[in-house]
Amino acid sequence: MSKALNAVRILDMTHVQAGPTASQLMAWLGADVIKFEPPTGDVTRGQLRDVPNADSLYFTMLNCNKRSITVNMKNPMGKEVFIALLKRCDVVMENFGPGVLDRLGFPWSRIHDINPAIVLASIKGFGSSGPYADFKAYENVAQAMGGSMSTTGFMDGPPLVTGAQIGDSGTGLHLVIGILAALHQRNQTGQGQMVEVAMMDSVMNLCRVKFRDHQRLAHGGLAEYSMATEGLSFTPRSGNDSGGGQLGNAIRCKPGGPNDYLYVVVQEVVWDALARRVGGETLATDPRFAKIGERRKNQQVMWQLLTDFASKHTKWELMKILNEIDVPCGPIMSTEDLANDEHVRGREMVVELDHPQRGQWLNVGMPIKLSDSPAQIGRSPLLGEHTEQILREVLGLPEAEIATMKEAGAFSKDPPKIQEYRPLREAG
Repeated sequence: MSKALNAVRILDMTHVQAGPTASQLMAWLGADVIKFEPPTGDVTRGQLRDVPNADSLYFTMLNCNKRSITVNMKNPMGKEVFIALLKRCDVVMENFGPGVLDRLGFPWSRIHDINPAIVLASIKGFGSSGPYADFKAYENVAQAMGGSMSTTGFMDGPPLVTGAQIGDSGTGLHLVIGILAALHQRNQTGQGQMVEVAMMDSVMNLCRVKFRDHQRLAHGGLAEYSMATEGLSFTPRSGNDSGGGQLGNAIRCKPGGPNDYLYVVVQEVVWDALARRVGGETLATDPRFAKIGERRKNQQVMWQLLTDFASKHTKWELMKILNEIDVPCGPIMSTEDLANDEHVRGREMVVELDHPQRGQWLNVGMPIKLSDSPAQIGRSPLLGEHTEQILREVLGLPEAEIATMKEAGAFSKDPPKIQEYRPLREAG
């Protein structure tokens, strides 16, 4: 079956999470993703390892459907392999620290000269310009500096990171958008360009509504928040308040475990039915909750009444009750809930894969559903598994040339067996 990105070949030099998230999505969309690794491999192959001598879940869950080649970029013939691959790829991706590619001898100007049509997709913590450009960034650092942590949690407690990896995986999603846009423009102009996405910038984009509220504070308090906000100069942490036009919050259900909550949104149109189901005519006609303005003023009382009702039901029972009267709601689903959920399994958002080293494991599935070319998810590659295949199929090198390159140390960290380097004889 033809895939949406069948004609796209990506040279993926990224490692850890942000870049591999992007390249894995593009591989699932059909791109030929060549994972270009140093002889020691992506560092996450060995991080948080749960099965001895096997690639970690950290690696396998971010590198499905890719081919792996190991190349020693400190070796002259290794660099020639890199140059040859640049000529045959549409995109080269990197998330090295600032200046690393330049120090290897491949600034954007040289990459563009080697292949004027190639797109260079670059992830940086804070971008390549500005006072923070040289700072190191990680997931939680990006959340801290992009506005997420200051608006997550409760105001009487410390700022919190979110469990969603918005700094890494969120940046990867932004990078995919940039790559596809650059490829679309290249189809019109024939010229590639550099795409840069910064982790801090991506988190700020995902915190857009918090900047909306920041500006609203100049004109008064935020009525939808359950705490007082008048006089604040910054958007506060909102706990589980919806932070939108409708009131919403997490309500504790029985038996009262850490995830026994249902998130409920109280829309104006559902209040009468909800009130009658929870408290009968008395609650439905209570003037404290008659309109959304009154409910905002008295929401603490309202949430307590709903919590009292919820204490008699499990989150699944309460979800059924509220869905029958069209109240938007959803149980707080743990990773255990999600791994075993019929809906999730039916949409292939959890898939079971097999790996030659670690056996079977679960992977998060493809969230983008294409009707004519659905994703077919395969396992992640072993380190260097496709080195010779790529040299033969992509570069068209004969076996004798590959053997010479091996002896010259192009693909390993071992000292070269020969010291005399000859120019790479590419096919075609």
